[in-house]
Amino acid sequence: MFFKKKQIEKIDMNRLPVHIGVIMDGNGRWAKKRGLPRSAGHKAGADSLKKIVTACNKMGIKYITVYAFSTENWSRPKEEVEYLMNLLLSYLRDAENTLAGENVVIRAIGSRAELSEEIQEQIIKTEKFTANNTGIVMNIALNYGAREELTTAVKAIVEEGISVEEIDADLISSKLYTKDQPDPDLLIRTSGEIRLSNFMLWQLAYSEMYFTDKLWPDFSVKDLEAAIIEYQRRNRRFGGV
Repeated sequence: MFFKKKQIEKIDMNRLPVHIGVIMDGNGRWAKKRGLPRSAGHKAGADSLKKIVTACNKMGIKYITVYAFSTENWSRPKEEVEYLMNLLLSYLRDAENTLAGENVVIRAIGSRAELSEEIQEQIIKTEKFTANNTGIVMNIALNYGAREELTTAVKAIVEEGISVEEIDADLISSKLYTKDQPDPDLLIRTSGEIRLSNFMLWQLAYSEMYFTDKLWPDFSVKDLEAAIIEYQRRNRRFGGV
């Protein structure tokens, strides 16, 4: 009798992406399809995130960057923004008890100045609490926008008085939020949208893109495995032949 190979067994554990970027899209549509408020979709999306980060950590993936709240998301209805901020706060608090226990290092990337004092304090607390963990590093892109990130990097270079001759790609990379990390090997975007939405524009230059119609709350560990299998099928050329 022949048994069908489990999907995870098709993954070459020696060729895993080191860093995965995720645009978690479709929470609102997920809720609408079920006749629920958008807040229910965001809550379901947060639950999904915990499962995916835990699965990546168990697989041995080193970094994951998730797009939680963009610089453009402030234009959403006030009630939704308030709910998202409260959800993010509770997620960070809960992470100390759940994801931290899974040996996850949690970092927030993005501009913190616009966030409430309470959220800023919780970010510092959570980062400190998980700093000595040795598992996957989860970057939560919070009030993040790639154009803002690059603008901040350029300003830093100008303020330091660095000469034009000294400016190169490595220098710019060293001024970004992810300066001490490798660029993503794989970008996953859910919900059928095929665009980058101002996410890691510099770092994604040579990343493999994986788009799925699945809405983020429905994105499962099996879907993650399928994305990694597809990534491993591809021949990364980094601009070469």
